Amino acid sequence: MTDPVHPPHQSLFTPATIGNVDLANRVALSPMTRVSATADGLPTDRMASYYRAFALGGFGLLITEGLYIDDLTSQGYLFQPGIANSSHAAAWRRVVDGVHDCGAKYFAQLMHAGSQSQGNPHTTTTWGPSAIRPKGEQLPMYRGSGPFQIPQAMTTEHIDQVRSAFVNAARQARDAGFDGVEIHGANGYLLDEFLTDYLNTRTDRYGGSVANRVRLAAEVCHDVVSAVDGDIAVGIRISQAKVSDNRHRWAGTEDDAAIIFGTLADTGIDYVHTTEYRALAPAFAESDKSLAQLAKQHSGLSIIANGHLDDPRDAAAIIDSGAADVVALAKPALANRDWPHRVRSGQPLSPDVPRDVFGPVANIKDWEVAGADRKIG
Repeated sequence: MTDPVHPPHQSLFTPATIGNVDLANRVALSPMTRVSATADGLPTDRMASYYRAFALGGFGLLITEGLYIDDLTSQGYLFQPGIANSSHAAAWRRVVDGVHDCGAKYFAQLMHAGSQSQGNPHTTTTWGPSAIRPKGEQLPMYRGSGPFQIPQAMTTEHIDQVRSAFVNAARQARDAGFDGVEIHGANGYLLDEFLTDYLNTRTDRYGGSVANRVRLAAEVCHDVVSAVDGDIAVGIRISQAKVSDNRHRWAGTEDDAAIIFGTLADTGIDYVHTTEYRALAPAFAESDKSLAQLAKQHSGLSIIANGHLDDPRDAAAIIDSGAADVVALAKPALANRDWPHRVRSGQPLSPDVPRDVFGPVANIKDWEVAGADRKIG
């Protein structure tokens, strides 16, 4: 029988704090695209039940799927939820209340899909740092097919619009009652496209060196931190691989990591959420440090780590090592909506994801779920 005073993997169940948000434990639900909102981006009763189940299951923190931030070019998928206006915020309020009623904290992930957009009823045009098509093809599980579009290279006016949209979305999320916002700077979406050398061939202050290429992400972080003024936590999700390119790595390896994470930390954000195919693996062939370790080393911030931490021993190990403060789970959470309760009490975990966790189309964004075999992001 499990010792209730010394549960298995005890470090997962100690309290943590991100910004001004106190978490009951260090286990978070990873953001996972389900594209099951209404056509105009409102969360549904089914979505409310879906999130509430994880809160009841003992997750200390839930992070929403990516929410589009404006009614222009940010939407990535048909039936993606939004946080672009007051109607979205009002609809999210009841979802947030349901999560809070179960004792969990809740962050909204703010997303601009950029040139990886494959379903946006507001426009037929995509935006990117440069007019360069993403690698790969659109994903059928998101109702897409064929190559991605060649995006329109963004002007400085477009960049200003995007910065304003992130600020507005953060304020809408605060009004909806979320405890924090996570800026999506990973997986090949817009902010990550600016950071990616082969997608960004600009010659202005947003292109060229890695310091220039991370500039837009840093500006967005700074803008959002200033806009919410400490009312809610602010963080950013960072990866190397993308939905359209799972093999990408930063050319400057650890030197790039130092610039990227140091620059982001200087914006005043509260945390960095790293996502890799395997969170415990070295970030680069010539390094023995994981991306989470590098983020912690060069930012000094709270770190959420994501990537095949299915085994509780691995999840606890990355906490115990000091590389991460919180672990974010996707596939194991879907297979065990009460993963924290099961682990803490020593109950067995199921490896199988029930079919009913998905929306109208079987679709999960994180590579550790949909791409467990194909390694997509």
